[in-house]
Amino acid sequence: MAIWNLGSINIDQVFAVPHMPGAGETLSATDHKIFLGGKGTNMSVACARAGARVHHIGAVGEDGEWCVDRLMEHGVDTRFIARMDDEDTTQALILVDQDGENMIVLSPGANDVIPQAILQEALSEAQTGDWLLIQNETNLQRTAAELGRKMGLKVAYAAAPFDADRVQAVLPSIDLLFLNEVEARQLREAVGKKPYDLGVRDVVVTLGADGADWFGPKGPQHFDAHKVEAVDSTGAGDTFTGYVLAGLDRGQPMGQAIGVAMRAGALMVQRHGTSDVIPDLHEVQNTILGD
Repeated sequence: MAIWNLGSINIDQVFAVPHMPGAGETLSATDHKIFLGGKGTNMSVACARAGARVHHIGAVGEDGEWCVDRLMEHGVDTRFIARMDDEDTTQALILVDQDGENMIVLSPGANDVIPQAILQEALSEAQTGDWLLIQNETNLQRTAAELGRKMGLKVAYAAAPFDADRVQAVLPSIDLLFLNEVEARQLREAVGKKPYDLGVRDVVVTLGADGADWFGPKGPQHFDAHKVEAVDSTGAGDTFTGYVLAGLDRGQPMGQAIGVAMRAGALMVQRHGTSDVIPDLHEVQNTILGD
């Protein structure tokens, strides 16, 4: 089987800061690096690192050819990434404080104008039972979800960055919903429903250092997080999502897929960076972690 990811591609400008700046505050960074990033990119790389066959559907500007090359180096199929002459590749400004917490500002760029034709071209190669993954850093989510459902694909949706209208638009077409704790609360406030009342077969809510909850057909199940010293939480949720999908794609039951993904996320928060430092399956399976 395969995973088809309608996903963002970002150039991440990452600044290490002593603390998050307040209103009107000018702050000197202690470090600055440039990474390949974007939630979609991170998820594609995580899927590939976890052993899945993943096809990325997206767009870059003329400044983003190196991003496409890097995705290819990570084992991702890049045939369905459009080159946009009149748009820049999406930029992300990421601040990371001494506790590993982050703050992100996005300039949407090419992620907002992915051509529908490239989506249709990509999914023309998909097969019944493949996974389609979407998230909120691109256009075409509802179109993709509805098309995927009609084609017999299993549709997964990571509801970030959170937008209540976008979430409600795709709920009827998805099989698996990923939320973090804040997004779950925002969705409940917007629609008045808890995860198990949304009409989605499987809902996974990540809780950071407190682990994750899975709301499935047999009721809720909690998974504890591994005890590690976090230095940077950027990309950890995306790594978790990619590992869950890769596990499901190769036939693992949800509980097992989440367990492996918890290990991958625990490794990820101990590293600085985004897609370039996502651990591979061998690391995840063989690294000793805390309880």
